[in-house]
Amino acid sequence: MSKEILNLAPKAVWEHFYSLTQIPRPSKKEEKVTLFLKEFGEKLNLETKVDHVGNVLIRKPATKGYEDRQTIILQGHIDMVPQKNNDVEHDFENDPIDAYIDGDWVTARGTTLGADNGMGVAATMAVLSDNTLEHGPIEGFFTVDEETGMTGAFEVKEDFLNGDILLNLDSEDEGELYIGCAGGVDTLAEFENKRANTPENYKGYRLYVTGLKGGHSGLDINLGRGNAIKILNRLMWTSEKEHGLLVNSFNSGDIRNAIPREGEAIVAVPEANAAAFEKAVVDYDALLKSELHSIEPDVIFTAEAIETPKDVMETTAQKNLLDAVYGVPNGVYTMVADMPDVVETSTSLGVLQFNGDKIEICTLQRSSVESRKEDLCNMIRSVLEQAGGKVEHSGSYPGWNPNIKSPILKSMKEAYNVQFGKEPAVKVIHAGLECGIINAKYPNLDPISFGPTIRFPHSPDEKVNIATVQKFWDFLVQTLKNAPKK
Repeated sequence: MSKEILNLAPKAVWEHFYSLTQIPRPSKKEEKVTLFLKEFGEKLNLETKVDHVGNVLIRKPATKGYEDRQTIILQGHIDMVPQKNNDVEHDFENDPIDAYIDGDWVTARGTTLGADNGMGVAATMAVLSDNTLEHGPIEGFFTVDEETGMTGAFEVKEDFLNGDILLNLDSEDEGELYIGCAGGVDTLAEFENKRANTPENYKGYRLYVTGLKGGHSGLDINLGRGNAIKILNRLMWTSEKEHGLLVNSFNSGDIRNAIPREGEAIVAVPEANAAAFEKAVVDYDALLKSELHSIEPDVIFTAEAIETPKDVMETTAQKNLLDAVYGVPNGVYTMVADMPDVVETSTSLGVLQFNGDKIEICTLQRSSVESRKEDLCNMIRSVLEQAGGKVEHSGSYPGWNPNIKSPILKSMKEAYNVQFGKEPAVKVIHAGLECGIINAKYPNLDPISFGPTIRFPHSPDEKVNIATVQKFWDFLVQTLKNAPKK
């Protein structure tokens, strides 16, 4: 583990970020980092609370002369997305993240970095531990399980927070202030994995798709990146009809809000059709490279001959599954009419796993318009149910309606202009931020989301721009100093 990031500025932020990289914190496994933050607050002699799900709240009193300012909540989530490249050995529940400097960026060796949302958490820790700053009352609010269910935000009680302004430090473009976000919902399907013996004279293959970029299923959905589930299914759906392909297993994706980058399937093909099938795979690889050359230049689709599997899916069950996956939409559905560069509604097919006698599919729909979200959910449900899937919706969370007359927005725009000589961009984001859920429980809060520049979150290519961390910190410090009076 390199400690070179400890020499970066602002020093306090990077020191705290480094400490977070040493603590395993995948979603739903945040016990170690919850304890770490509890001890951090207590060592500072600050009021520290942990709620029933592991959210941590650390209160810091106002500095002298700022007692009349509104209380600002600095909020971020402590979990991270555990994604790695196939050739990397890493145990996200026990191993630290190997972060290093790569030119103008900090990234990690073969895994997600955890800058989402470790940078926001580190900045809050730096505020809490720095007694030279000028600010009103501060509440550092650290939530659990944002990435897989927004659990911390959903479970926070109405009497846990006392703040007036919510600064969510979990957006990923410096110089942009987010004042609204999409809501989301998971549409889950379960299919029966009915089995049959593999017929005689069949040849076995392992199909792979690798080299895709993946990424965040909301922020990156407009980029047209390849989806490993869709890519595998397309070849199998065609080969089922043309070559008599039978499916033994099909697995891709392991988290609902990341675009699946890799996948594999074990299949069997009649020996008489093996040569034609192998040629079809070569042709398909060339087709993908042609279709995706400007978006996914490193995509590779291969078939490796293996021992013939002893069993495969029953043919009707297989047809239903492949039809369902082919028919389920994936990608951008509609754009915002008044902001044609902004995604309004989208869906991402994130997980397909064979799990014993069941096959599980997870899709995630997002929209800033509740009725459009519901319409897309119903569309996907109809496709999956027609194919025999048992479908349910879960984890629905609200969007966050923008308030362009927000007092803290006005103050932050003015401060940014003074500091950096230009107006910050004011935007809504096509991703689920905890602001909407928290704001629904605390309707008098005035929320804003901002952060440093992070690229490729939720993938092993995740990186944070070093220079923007300093700007983010300077802007945060000035924002706290400018907090409105009560």
